Amino acid sequence: MVSVVQNVAIDCADAYELAEFWSRVTGRPLHPEAKPGDRETQVPLAEGPALYFNQVPEPKRTKNRIHLCLRPETSREQEVERLLGLGATLVADRRNPDGSGWAVLADLEGNEFCVLRSESDRAVMNA
Repeated sequence: MVSVVQNVAIDCADAYELAEFWSRVTGRPLHPEAKPGDRETQVPLAEGPALYFNQVPEPKRTKNRIHLCLRPETSREQEVERLLGLGATLVADRRNPDGSGWAVLADLEGNEFCVLRSESDRAVMNA
């Protein structure tokens, strides 16, 4: 027997607001029953587990021990700029002059995530 990952749980101060941010990031709608003020909500992804947002009273204090890594459909640079426009912040720039590496961003509540190279970025580098 095995276990199946049902969702990725993200503790937060405002479940609906953070779910809206991640809905815009992923291009996936909020759960149909989600509404402002909900203490729990989710963003069902097209493939894989849902992103589940759970409102908790305590604030985030340290670096995430687990995080999401995003592979954009556009170039990594275009996606980083789009996400910054949605309210993300740049935490660490791990991009290298040769095109390898990634960018570490944080969402509206400081949860870190990475933006990797897109498949097209990788193809150009390997050509």
